[in-house]
Amino acid sequence: MSKKILILHTGGTISMSEDENGKIKPNSQNPLADLSLNVNDDVQLVTEEIFNLPSPHMTPERMLQLSLRIRQAEAEGFFGAVVTHGTDTLEETALFLDLTISSKMPVVVTGAMRSSNEIGSDGLYNFRTAIMVASSNASIGKGVVVVMNDEIHPARYVTKTHTTNVATFRTATFGPIGVVSEGHVNYVQTINPQQHLPIDHIIANVYLVKAYAGMGPEIFQALNKPSTNGIVIEALGAGNMPPQTLPELQKLLDNGIPLVLVSRCFNGIAEPVYDYQGGGVGLAKMGIIFCRGLNGQKARIKLLVGLSAGLRGEQLKKYINK
Repeated sequence: MSKKILILHTGGTISMSEDENGKIKPNSQNPLADLSLNVNDDVQLVTEEIFNLPSPHMTPERMLQLSLRIRQAEAEGFFGAVVTHGTDTLEETALFLDLTISSKMPVVVTGAMRSSNEIGSDGLYNFRTAIMVASSNASIGKGVVVVMNDEIHPARYVTKTHTTNVATFRTATFGPIGVVSEGHVNYVQTINPQQHLPIDHIIANVYLVKAYAGMGPEIFQALNKPSTNGIVIEALGAGNMPPQTLPELQKLLDNGIPLVLVSRCFNGIAEPVYDYQGGGVGLAKMGIIFCRGLNGQKARIKLLVGLSAGLRGEQLKKYINK
């Protein structure tokens, strides 16, 4: 019996071409959509072009469309799914899918750093490798993964680290969970399972703010309004804030706006370690939620999903901390 793999094309560099002036532009049709690939006889590909967009055009609402389609695909008997995606926001879409798809069905997100007609284009290779991973029995129950450059990364932690290098995607602190070598899919580690929330709608106005030396209260004052549903802060170091921000942070909390804190550092985990004015110990006592191991853009996606599922208070804190 063949394994049906759903291919969902969303656009991005993997679907673009370089013009005569060296500029990279979207094509009217994704060149991968009608591509004939040499895959195993027991794999049947079903292709849908759900979007054809540069990844900066991706929104949480479109991420939800992808999630709902993949959830439907499981009910239709698909073994796995591959999503092709632009790399700028790929990590956010991958995490959104990982948080909202509760099945053990293999789901792989991939993309390219070079367009389809550039020398050394990596799109076709990554696409073929992603299909191998999505159709492997070893991928069952691994959660959503990102496959690029022969590496398998967990959607939860992978991030784009270079603007143009084909080896841009890295999993800070923990490393990839698997590799693809000579046609074999090899997982070398696992990550702890997380809570899945199969939401069917998205709330708006969840923001991301980055801390900096000498930061004052102005940004937080501007965000302190009834329409604000939540704020993620990329704090300094292990999780610290300039003291001038503290009164406005307290006002946000008093108004019931959840604040989630991560570190702006590339490696490491935000923790309430320092006990001085603006230090993490005091921030935690105020009620700011520390998010362990995620970067700012991923923490925003997780807060967005949690709030969209109706989580508040201690339930939200427990969800964010997992």
